[in-house]
Amino acid sequence: MEDSTATEVAPSKEEGTPPPPSFTGRLKIQDFMFKSGTTTAATVIRRSPRLSTTPTTSPVPISSSSINKRKSTTPSRTGTNENSNTTKLSSRSPSPTKRPKLAATRSSPSTSPRKRPSTPSSYAPPSKYAHLPHLPDAILPNLLILFIGLNPGIETARTGHAYAHPTNLFWRLLYSSGVTPRLVSPTEDRNMPRLYQLGLTNIVSRPSRNGAELSKQEMDDGVEILEEKVRKYRPESVCIVGKSIWESLWRVRHGRGIKKEEFRYGWQEESENMGVIKGGGGDGGEWKGARVFVATSTSGLAATLKPHEKEAVWRELGGWVERRREEMKEGNTVVTPPGVVD
Repeated sequence: MEDSTATEVAPSKEEGTPPPPSFTGRLKIQDFMFKSGTTTAATVIRRSPRLSTTPTTSPVPISSSSINKRKSTTPSRTGTNENSNTTKLSSRSPSPTKRPKLAATRSSPSTSPRKRPSTPSSYAPPSKYAHLPHLPDAILPNLLILFIGLNPGIETARTGHAYAHPTNLFWRLLYSSGVTPRLVSPTEDRNMPRLYQLGLTNIVSRPSRNGAELSKQEMDDGVEILEEKVRKYRPESVCIVGKSIWESLWRVRHGRGIKKEEFRYGWQEESENMGVIKGGGGDGGEWKGARVFVATSTSGLAATLKPHEKEAVWRELGGWVERRREEMKEGNTVVTPPGVVD
């Protein structure tokens, strides 16, 4: 038997030594590699300037025409040369030609219409309710109280009677506070001056659905009309039915809005009397005016104060009315001034 080792063929030098690593293979990858030195005009790869970055190896050649074009669109900075400008231009992501458009967009004025602050959005012109009649006043001379309301509501204008809406608390507060000895119906509003020496008027004569549909200007315009009515009929006192009415009176008299700490319900200072007639002639001579009492609104929409808080304010007015009626029955010539408690 022959020795197997003797018959082994020694490996050749080529088979025993592995080839060096390279990209050479069947696909000949080196033929597909990008070679900057051998690029021609037909094989130049066009890249967007937004995506271009500063190359770490061999940079792509930049033609002089493209450099001049970019220089014309971007102003040069002081203290920099042409080479640094060219490098910075290639590294910026946004296009320099779009910056003026952004600036123009920011500086362009807004095309949205401006708001008109003079009138609220809920304001309703008089023509909206022109089909509804105005409510006449119920006034006679020498009244005990002249009540000044805001304006007639829709239900009041339709029925022709003051404070006629079922949710309005005016007539109920008159009775519960003692201003009237019984619960009066809205249909008796014309007889109030004759029955109880109580008069009714408004700062604005036209009807509306609520107070928000009125403007401050037309409320301020009604102040002087109220002053003339008070001077003509001379009631002992005036009751302002609602805070907004007193705010209009204050605004016209003082030339500014009333401050929060200046407002209070109840009797006001004598310097705030309405219808004052100073000396210097005229019919009836001078008159110190009617004392002012500011009461809460009786509208069902006014929910700022709770029912018991409204009752407390109106009760102060009712207490004075009861004392005055007792004095008139006894024939007492000494009149208890408003706001004075015995």
